[in-house]
Amino acid sequence: MKESKINFYSENDFILEASDRYAKWIEQVIASENMKLEEINYIFCDDEYMLKLNVEFLDHDTYTDIITFNNNVGTILEGDIFISTERVKDNAETFGVIFEEELRRVMSHGILHLCGYNDKTEKDSLLMRDKEEEKMKLFHVEQ
Repeated sequence: MKESKINFYSENDFILEASDRYAKWIEQVIASENMKLEEINYIFCDDEYMLKLNVEFLDHDTYTDIITFNNNVGTILEGDIFISTERVKDNAETFGVIFEEELRRVMSHGILHLCGYNDKTEKDSLLMRDKEEEKMKLFHVEQ
């Protein structure tokens, strides 16, 4: 069995259950976009950790659910995806979905950024939302 190049780390007390299933799903998402995987690190953290990253690297003094650092070379994906589990929890409550569903949305969002999708304009945001929905469905396909 090959070793996954998708890693999950935690800077808080969050533990991703069924991480092998999540890794397989992310590999499917990447393949569905005709990209190749080098290495992707998901780092789960709290709001304060994320705020420090946002201020230091993006000059944004706001809370956010995700920051993606892209180290791609062409169609070969490599990057670090930081996710605030506190923001994901709050957003899940706001949107009326379970935590795991909102987490998958955010995880796919980070991968889509690595695949070249953006969400700066309304048009881009709509495409990103459609792609998130499409990719989240892959999680429920038998692996």
